[in-house]
Amino acid sequence: MTHWGGELIRDVHPGELISIRNGSLTSQFCRVKAAKSALCMFELIYFARQDSVIDGTTIGDVREEAGRYLARNSAVDGDLVIGVPDSGLAAALGYARESGIPYGIGLVKNRYIARTFIQSSTWERRNALRIKLNANSSVVKGKRVILVDDSIVRGKTSARIVQLLRDAGATEVHMKVTAPPFRHPCYYGTTIPSGEQLAAYDRTEEEVCRLIGADSLQYMPLEGLRHLSEKLNLNYCDACFTGNYILPVPHLHFQEGQKL
Repeated sequence: MTHWGGELIRDVHPGELISIRNGSLTSQFCRVKAAKSALCMFELIYFARQDSVIDGTTIGDVREEAGRYLARNSAVDGDLVIGVPDSGLAAALGYARESGIPYGIGLVKNRYIARTFIQSSTWERRNALRIKLNANSSVVKGKRVILVDDSIVRGKTSARIVQLLRDAGATEVHMKVTAPPFRHPCYYGTTIPSGEQLAAYDRTEEEVCRLIGADSLQYMPLEGLRHLSEKLNLNYCDACFTGNYILPVPHLHFQEGQKL
């Protein structure tokens, strides 16, 4: 049973239209040659709630496995693993369980601030960040901190969080990211004005690490992303990481950052 009191029968298939009339349910498929799914990978990494179930897979489990994957392939050690609330918490827990490094609550979130990367101006993002998160000095002081987050988009949020932890007394901050480098704009709904504003655009991993001020940086590789989605029957879109868009992008009519 769902929270709404209904019964889950199955997922709706790509290109399928479900009609309910007088208590009777019917299904028909649109007349398209190749209807296929293209789930945004950011649903798994960031957008979906921890308790969401997509194609039979619980999002919290996917994110915890992302943390475990990063831990299995990490080249650094630390004293404490913390996650960036909220989408980085399950991954941080998975990292801690896999690595054996203690897990702690090193960042406290203000629940009344919206997502900062979506806000349009640098001024809005910077001022929201000032009250969105606070570092817990009693937890991170004197520690080599493993910091786990879902992604790095512009890099401003990550840089601010790294500095928060240093100001709170962390001796080292090692950034672990459950997404590959975000290098390409999204044309399907995520507001990214242009590729040039992305931290990983035309930068190496070492350059992004310097940009955010961390001691080290580890991204999820593309093969790791595919490992996370191997239990899904759905196809997915990873164009923001690969540049391989599900549909051709009409560059002659659309500028970067506009929605199709």
